[in-house]
Amino acid sequence: MEDYPKTLLEFEQRFATEEACFEYLFKLRWPEGFRCSHCGYRRAWTRKGGVYRCARCHFETHVTAGTIFQDTKKPLRLWFRAIWYLTTQKYGTNALGLQRILGLGNYRTAWTWLHKLRRAMVRPGRDRLSGIIQADEIYIGGEKPGKRGRGATGKTLVVVMVEVKEGKIGRIRLRRVPDASGPSLEGAVKEGVEPGSTVETDGWANYEGLSRLGYRHEVIRKEVAIGENVLPKVNRVVSLLKRWLLGTYQGGVHLSHLDYYLDEFTFRFNRRTSRSRGKLFYRLVEQAVALGPVHSHDIHGRSEIL
Repeated sequence: MEDYPKTLLEFEQRFATEEACFEYLFKLRWPEGFRCSHCGYRRAWTRKGGVYRCARCHFETHVTAGTIFQDTKKPLRLWFRAIWYLTTQKYGTNALGLQRILGLGNYRTAWTWLHKLRRAMVRPGRDRLSGIIQADEIYIGGEKPGKRGRGATGKTLVVVMVEVKEGKIGRIRLRRVPDASGPSLEGAVKEGVEPGSTVETDGWANYEGLSRLGYRHEVIRKEVAIGENVLPKVNRVVSLLKRWLLGTYQGGVHLSHLDYYLDEFTFRFNRRTSRSRGKLFYRLVEQAVALGPVHSHDIHGRSEIL
């Protein structure tokens, strides 16, 4: 059963102590009861500070071990507050905003936390889109010199896949690709769309291989100029994505971090109809437990701004 606070007051009352946060993680990590990671035994003694000692082999496991919170030097209460704030802000937050709301002394800490949490926004083994899917590529970034359209240089291509449900936008998937070649586009669709689905695209020849991969490929627009007159559902998502990147991050998104921002936008968009912000908090903590450790050196450094 999903268990999460419904309001800010409930959140503050429930997670007022470290012990309460440890207990919440325990239930998410071991929903059927403790299991020793060393010998598989199901009984343990509870020790101070979120540590559990196996009753058989005496192996000690911290409740945060093997999660995104592993080795943190900050209180778990602060992490929970960061997650609550991140998921309850309609358009998200940047590192400076998180630093201010949590009172963190180091901007780099807030920046690193946000990127770790963005990684947790992708659920391992998540379902692919199905049914009717509109797919197209767009480039993200400001106007740059060089060739325009497909094959443009100095621009970042992203494949946008949109599920169409009763004429409305359903779930989405976003995938950065190196180019608009057949292998790149086919790889993006294979990762994001269930075989047997109908994939609607424009007339770009490099989509023709989708039929061979088990998709029903329908060409509904002959024009192939990227960035203009795109498929209607894709066009709407692209417009929201670009507005979100510009409004929340003031265009300060670096190429090496783009995938994380795309994951965050997908997480938010696919849960846009949720009436409970608390449920988003629950989902993100749940996925942070399932993801595993993310070390600071795994987060790429700065590079060219889009």
